Amino acid sequence: MTARFDTAFTIGPDHPALPGHFPGRPIVPGVVLLDHVIAAARAHFGLGPAIALPRVKFAAPVLPGQRVDVALTRADASRVAFACSIEGRPVATGDWRCAP
Repeated sequence: MTARFDTAFTIGPDHPALPGHFPGRPIVPGVVLLDHVIAAARAHFGLGPAIALPRVKFAAPVLPGQRVDVALTRADASRVAFACSIEGRPVATGDWRCAP
């Protein structure tokens, strides 16, 4: 069972997680990226809530206003792999498991 879905999102400069992360040069927190990835996968594949993130790697910072392209691959009934990029440059990869 392998299914793929591509999507994209942008975190605006007014996102509530940005103040203080970091003052003068805001960077989108990794947890915000993961929240968008998991929400997109749950909505598209009809999955339950996330229960584990066994592998996540952040390769580059994401700035407010940058378009993040996301490739989601459903590997089995409870696991989704993801790859996030900006203009073809990887920024985050990993996989997560969901509740049945």
